[in-house]
This record gives sequence, C-alpha cells and structure tokens, in this order.
Amino acid sequence: MSDIVQEFNDYRQKMNDKLLADNNKIIKRIFNLDTNAYMEGALDVKTKELLGLVASAVLRCDDCVKYHLETCYKEGLNKEEVMEALSIATLVGGTIVVPHLRRAYEFWEALEEKGQGE
Repeated sequence: MSDIVQEFNDYRQKMNDKLLADNNKIIKRIFNLDTNAYMEGALDVKTKELLGLVASAVLRCDDCVKYHLETCYKEGLNKEEVMEALSIATLVGGTIVVPHLRRAYEFWEALEEKGQGE
C-alpha cells in the first residue's frame, strides 16, 4: 500500500514552496493569516483544529481535511474525538459529505499506522 500520508505531505510541501517562491503578497498574507488563526488563543489549538476539520469536511475539501486530520493527530486528539467531530460535519453537511468522511477515515487509519511505525 502506498503511503498516502507521505504522498500528501510531499506534494503539499512542493506546491507550497512553488506558490510562495512566486512572492505574491496576497498569497503570502493568506498563508500567514491561516498560520496565525490556528495558534493558541482564547481557544486552544486542539479545539481550533477540530473546528477547521469540521469546516473542511462540510466544505468538502479533501486536502484541508487531510491537513487538519494530521494536525489533530499530532496534537494528541484520539480517534473517538476526531470521529465525533466528523459526525457533526456529516450531520451539518449532509450525505454529500459521506465520501469525504470515508477518505478521512482512511487517512486517519494511515496516520495511526504511520505513528506506530515511528
């Protein structure tokens, strides 16, 4: 089985590097705003990541879902917490979110599998 986590991260890094190398002020500011929005504030990082995960699933952005899943995993959230958040996303977003839920579940399993091998 291919390493979907590594493939996602490699592609994301490569393309982010290319985008940022173009030195577009607006894109750089959007990236900066995104980074700062998810830092500790009145809400802790775990809560913000779960909010980002739910919004990403409802908006049906698989890349965003993968990014937030990995960050949730790194922040120490467990499968039950993540799946509960994704269940809310599926409720809010409706059945059209189910294919994204499937891919999210697969990606989470890959994160857990990768984490055990480290």
